[in-house]
Amino acid sequence: MTQTTERNTRRQVRRVLWITLFANLAVAAGKLVVGLLTGALAMVADGFHSSLDASSNVIGLVGNAVAARPPDEDHPYGHRRFETIAAMAVGGLLLLTAWEIAGQALDRLQGGSAPEVSALSFVVMLVTIVINVVVSRYERREGRRLQSEILLADSANTGADVFVSLSVLISLAAVAIGWLWADTAAALFIVLLIGRAAWGVLWQTGRVLVDTAPLNPEEVSGVVGQIPGVIAVDRVRSRGTSDAMLLDIDVKVDPAVTTERAQAITTAITERLQDQITGIAEVEVHHIPYYAMPPDYRVIARAEADALGLAIHEVMLFDTPNGSVLAMHVEVPADQMLEDAHHQVSLFEDRVKTALPSLAGVTTHIEPASRGPVPLAQSQRAEDVRAQALDLARQLYDDVDWHDAFIRTEAHGYALSMHGGLAHDMTVEEAHLMAERTETHLRSALPLLQRVTIHMEPKTNPHQ
Repeated sequence: MTQTTERNTRRQVRRVLWITLFANLAVAAGKLVVGLLTGALAMVADGFHSSLDASSNVIGLVGNAVAARPPDEDHPYGHRRFETIAAMAVGGLLLLTAWEIAGQALDRLQGGSAPEVSALSFVVMLVTIVINVVVSRYERREGRRLQSEILLADSANTGADVFVSLSVLISLAAVAIGWLWADTAAALFIVLLIGRAAWGVLWQTGRVLVDTAPLNPEEVSGVVGQIPGVIAVDRVRSRGTSDAMLLDIDVKVDPAVTTERAQAITTAITERLQDQITGIAEVEVHHIPYYAMPPDYRVIARAEADALGLAIHEVMLFDTPNGSVLAMHVEVPADQMLEDAHHQVSLFEDRVKTALPSLAGVTTHIEPASRGPVPLAQSQRAEDVRAQALDLARQLYDDVDWHDAFIRTEAHGYALSMHGGLAHDMTVEEAHLMAERTETHLRSALPLLQRVTIHMEPKTNPHQ
């Protein structure tokens, strides 16, 4: 949820609370005035009870205003828990209401005075019941739409007030026909209903305050496990409210994953979760290296090079009598001093040895990095070298479809790159040996060629 969207939601919640507050004040005033004029103690008590509803609206407004504050040094995760505390306070008011009605019922069992009955009393109670029903449904609908804990909790409180008013109305009717016992029975029934509503609010808010997980870890793992680069989901933790959930996820990734790649995986996880699961406010991803697979020497070497801002190519692993040796070309800035370049590459070699302790050694060839795209050589001399190279390659392997030959200027000569089309059933090892032999042959026959790169691929037409 963006900050703009959250501000709009908060503003709408406050508007609903203000409307409800005025409605509850009007209801409370009507019951108190008529109750005092007619001497109906039940209506007076119900009027004070309605004033508790107005108090819960004030608590909700305060909680909403505090919860809308942005994160700060003391509350780095924001102030959403204040709304939860406000909702819990509303649940406490519900319990207070239940206690109040239970006390009135006990008083009447002990012979307390009965309320006076008048037509105005019935009219006021019926009107307040209608108002409470409308307000309760309005709050519940808006609470679900805005995913607001405080509106849903206050809706339960207002809904319970409807039953309280009904109990008063029933007690007035019972007194009118002489059934005094019906008032006490209805009051005790209302106590159970209100107690149930209070328990629901307190249970839900309590689960948030003790960090009960709002999400099923298996559901989250099923979404995250589909992200490319995630080998496995190790742990999922969630907390917060249903409209602002915070997730902590531990995922297993290849040990050689670079920082840039790890950030891309984190971004993909966050976007996929927020797209498929509603209410997620923040996702924290922790990457755990997964060592169950054999190490990929090339990937690990490139990861260590990335960490130092270096580029490498032609990474090869050789078996020697003393063990395996990893060889590669390392590119450094062309204008860097040799001493600085040697120091940086030596540091890189040490990092590779630490990451791959099974290696017997690491050998590197330092060369200047290209500063950008190198233009193709346009001279007649360069074109003659390119044509000679193609002729030599065709003489060496006349069944290969040599094409896309490009030549560019090097420091003391030229660099040639070209493609060779081979039969579809040829193995990669055979193709690699042919490419190496051709590269060696061309560089030997044409001294001006400082570098030859050949890309072998299946022929476009397999019947050639």
